[in-house]
Amino acid sequence: MLEVRDVTVSFDGAVVLDRVSLAVGDGEVVALLGPSGSGKSTLLRVIAGLVVPASGSVWLDGRNLTGVPTHRRGIGMVFQDEQLFPHRSVADNVGFGLKMQGLPATDRDRRVDGMLDFVGLPGFGHRHVTDLSGGEAKRVALARSLAPSPRALLLDEPLTGLDRELHDRLAVEVSRILRRAKTTALVVTHDGEEAAILADQVVTMDQLRGDPFSIVELTSAETHPLRAAVLRNDTPSRELALDGDDEPTTVHLGVRDGTGRLIGISTWLLRPPPGSEGDGVQLRGMATAPDVRGQGAGDALLDAGIARVRAAQPDAVLWARARDSAVGFYRRHGFEIVEPGFVDETTGIPHHVILLPPR
Repeated sequence: MLEVRDVTVSFDGAVVLDRVSLAVGDGEVVALLGPSGSGKSTLLRVIAGLVVPASGSVWLDGRNLTGVPTHRRGIGMVFQDEQLFPHRSVADNVGFGLKMQGLPATDRDRRVDGMLDFVGLPGFGHRHVTDLSGGEAKRVALARSLAPSPRALLLDEPLTGLDRELHDRLAVEVSRILRRAKTTALVVTHDGEEAAILADQVVTMDQLRGDPFSIVELTSAETHPLRAAVLRNDTPSRELALDGDDEPTTVHLGVRDGTGRLIGISTWLLRPPPGSEGDGVQLRGMATAPDVRGQGAGDALLDAGIARVRAAQPDAVLWARARDSAVGFYRRHGFEIVEPGFVDETTGIPHHVILLPPR
């Protein structure tokens, strides 16, 4: 996972980024949408290590990249003007990062040929980059960034400067390439249609500024409206009060948006995981309002709950009975499936038992 946490950047006293936070899941393509001058490209350069923030941090796969040089971050970048080396061939451009990694020439050549095939340019290795069309140059830049197998890829207005027909056609091709590569990617653009084609999720700069969510403690009763709307919709049972809800050690957490609206809930209950008598905390009743899904509220709520449990009981196993449709969400946060799937008797919905062991 790629995470930006409370990053602030100022130039000559002018604040460009103000406590910006963002999370991109493993293999996810997120588009960052905003007008020129909104700080999109600055945020990419902070992630790449080209701009040092006044405060905040960048994390990749649980590793704090603050202070790590650009070339050691494992992050690739595609610039809007490609920045290909004009004096090098296409193959030398694509293989540049591999050469810096010390990959032997034979292996490097094989990887370069494979990457050119991957982006739809087989046999282009011998060509001079100055002889490429605009669309071909964009693909070469993409191949060069993907060749070293970066853990994350940043794309800064990658389709700028193309005529509309070529732009639209290449947007579809780049979307296909990114999904085949399965690389965590953050794309900056000012074009809403382009963002929708390229990305799994679209966020705006306005959504990232400051802290859009606040985590609060709730009573059991305060969780019931979202339980009814999200967890009991179109199921055989509409029971809202669950066993253990009112035990003294049970914690109900919620997330509110900037208007104070409750948009997510979770319950944390002291209970050993199935088949164990050790320390355990069950996550139960996790629900996010449908109209805000994909905007980070669920991630903020789950991260806050995990941090709270770890602080109080560092040796406890966290576990849940997760709906099949939500398993991918929990996996992004380190949970693992530990039992065969089953159908919940109360709701009739397929579930899996998942665990998050102590660190």
